[in-house]
Amino acid sequence: MNPPVRRFGQRSSGIPGLDSLLNGGFVDGRLYLVLGPPGSGKTLLGTQFLRAGLDAEETVLFIHSEESAPDLRANAANLGIDIDDAEFLDVGPESDFFTQSGPYDVVRPEDIEDGYLISDIRREIEAVDPDRILIDPITHFQYLEPTEYQFRKRLISFARFLKDRGTTVLATKTPSERTDTQLKSLSDGVVVLSHDGEKAGRRIRIPKHRGVGQQDGSHGMEIRDGGVEVYPTGGGEDTERRFEPTQFTSGVSELDALLGGGIERGTVTILSGPSGVGKSTTVTQFLANAAAEGEAALAYLFDESIETFVHRSETFGLPVSDLREAGSLFVEEIDALSLSPEEFAHQVREQVRDYDGELVVIDGIAGYKNAIKGGEEDVALGRRLRALIQRLVRTNASVILVDQRREVTGFPEPTSESVSYLADNIVFENYIEVEGQLQRVVGVLKKRIGGFETVPRRFEITAEGLDVGEPVSGMHGVFEGIPERSGTE
Repeated sequence: MNPPVRRFGQRSSGIPGLDSLLNGGFVDGRLYLVLGPPGSGKTLLGTQFLRAGLDAEETVLFIHSEESAPDLRANAANLGIDIDDAEFLDVGPESDFFTQSGPYDVVRPEDIEDGYLISDIRREIEAVDPDRILIDPITHFQYLEPTEYQFRKRLISFARFLKDRGTTVLATKTPSERTDTQLKSLSDGVVVLSHDGEKAGRRIRIPKHRGVGQQDGSHGMEIRDGGVEVYPTGGGEDTERRFEPTQFTSGVSELDALLGGGIERGTVTILSGPSGVGKSTTVTQFLANAAAEGEAALAYLFDESIETFVHRSETFGLPVSDLREAGSLFVEEIDALSLSPEEFAHQVREQVRDYDGELVVIDGIAGYKNAIKGGEEDVALGRRLRALIQRLVRTNASVILVDQRREVTGFPEPTSESVSYLADNIVFENYIEVEGQLQRVVGVLKKRIGGFETVPRRFEITAEGLDVGEPVSGMHGVFEGIPERSGTE
């Protein structure tokens, strides 16, 4: 007979993304270590943990030594977090705790001199009976014990005492090689925060969560007005929609003919070409036409401001302001280094869900890699982008990625960012030189679903918008950018 499976009770961290990484939350009656450099968000994360307890009508205790209770309350309130109902125990050597009586006068100066603070706090916990405790930082207790062996012994006793009571404890600490190893081994779980500058941004990982496991790897983290926000690399589940191979059209009949009627739903299209050739104008045709036909279209701009996007589009006769006001076209400009790849993915998926988005444009791939922070190489960011696109496609949304090539003419590779493996469709726009004159052409290199024209077409950008002409005939070498006439005239 198999022994019964033990099921652990869990408490929310107060941060949905962190609960996801913890496979449900912190386990009742266990000790967790939160490691991170100054300014990484350790205290704030612990404060949200206490607030979640108050929301669940639990008793919570904040044991602190570096800041006063009024300052901690004010700091939390500044971010919209109310912890006024928490119990506070100030054990700092310079606090009023040592010079005047208060509601939690549990530590006498002579006890601190003897280095037995943890034993005294144990007795006080019996009186307060908290469900959650935040110790910020635990280093203070370590310094008060005469030896590391004594500290370890006290901490083990403390952890067992709390486990018997079902009290969950978060203890914060600044990393230190000398003591981190033993603290990690004594803790039931470890949360590691990092803040490596503007480019890398804030990150969070869970290397240990005894009993229930965790989502491994590095994940996005931000500190916003409401406190800490965590964005798991995998993210949440998306609502899948039935695949419907209907098409999005541009409203330009010649361009749609080139694409065999248009771009199918649930596919990924890469539009590649050099700077200034007309890529953004082309994708705006698809956006505006989809929105005008009642489909929700979303665009994320990495290489252009919203003001420029609107001005350029309306110069060519596309009523994007009216479509935005009607709610069928959503356009967002992404500021450089403002989001982690996980937060951007979360934001896009939430907005696609909220708007019931059908067509999503990311303009462009290079801008995404330059603007999104995360301290990762291009390959890693490419994987993040690929994961986002795959999730969008599962909702039957159509995704268009704009890819800028460096070469003005010539066509050595279909895409400059080596992302062609993502694409169901590859559309290229290019300059060609004909008798000393630069002309624009548009063609299709790949289309996974349905047919397409294999001969590119000339096009122009006029005051009325995109003007696509007849297929280029009587020439070869168009893909290379310097075509030659075929045969004799």
